[in-house]
Amino acid sequence: MPMISLGPVSTAFPESAVAIADLAELSELPPARRAHALSLGIISVRCGGDAAEHDLAAEAARGAIDRAGLAASELDALLVVGGRAPRYLLASEATRLQQRLGADRAFVAGIGELGCVSISAAFTLAAALLRGDTRCRTVLVVAAATAPTRFRYRAPMTILGDGAAAVVLGAGNRGRYQLVDHEMRSDGRYADLFRIDYRDLPSDQWRETCADEATYSFRLAVESRNRFTAMNKEMMSRNGLRMGDLGSVLMQNLSAGAFAFWEEALGVGIDPACHRNLAGFGHLGSVDVLVNLDLAAGTRAPGDHLLLLNSSPVAAWSASLLRRLPDGDRGGMFS
Repeated sequence: MPMISLGPVSTAFPESAVAIADLAELSELPPARRAHALSLGIISVRCGGDAAEHDLAAEAARGAIDRAGLAASELDALLVVGGRAPRYLLASEATRLQQRLGADRAFVAGIGELGCVSISAAFTLAAALLRGDTRCRTVLVVAAATAPTRFRYRAPMTILGDGAAAVVLGAGNRGRYQLVDHEMRSDGRYADLFRIDYRDLPSDQWRETCADEATYSFRLAVESRNRFTAMNKEMMSRNGLRMGDLGSVLMQNLSAGAFAFWEEALGVGIDPACHRNLAGFGHLGSVDVLVNLDLAAGTRAPGDHLLLLNSSPVAAWSASLLRRLPDGDRGGMFS
């Protein structure tokens, strides 16, 4: 079975940054909610316009292709993680990006419906393509996220920012990380715990809501702790590792409180890259884990193992075991 490599990552963000304290919507919140929003450990978020998602996705994709020493026409597959709200129903965001990049010969698919973990589903499909088809050598995974409503505060969880990231996965050892192991689980009992009611409502009235905050804060938190504990134990065991052998643990960025919860629940430290990106960008959905991997790469030595955890309230969970590969001449890395 061929080695699957991942990286480097390319990111793209709007130039405009807004301090959380300056978000207009905070003045509409009850005092307790406003205080919660200001306590999440998020200092600012990037904010783009209506067309930002497509532009950011294309910018990140071109960056990843360039860093991998590839032309878009050489891509064997393009997997596009759907944004929080598509611009049109029935239209294809994935083939729109394919045409914009010029990735004419690539197999194309859109990946979604798993919230933050949609990027993990893209990794699953990418690895299957690379291992199952000898003609498939390079897969570009692209994710972009912009706020789907005018409200960026997602109670009682986080504040949404805008951004995009892309990464090339390839057969061989010329990437930044080796994808050593990867696992996903999901549970449909939480399928619509967070939702936006949009039918028969003008877009300026759309609002993301949590159907049951107690279920999210308690029942799902316990469920997630148990899921990650079991997944991590199984993954470490089959790869001959212990949690103490890891050079780093990364996950998606929700809040400083969430990091503290996971550190206590799992008995691990969350990499400082996650804290830094949370403060500067807020929550970026599926983009989070790629942004964190990009920042953490420079602090990890070749051979270090990293555990990448990802979860979403739909609910879904994933764990990826990565190994840092040596840096070197990356020109034509997948050619």
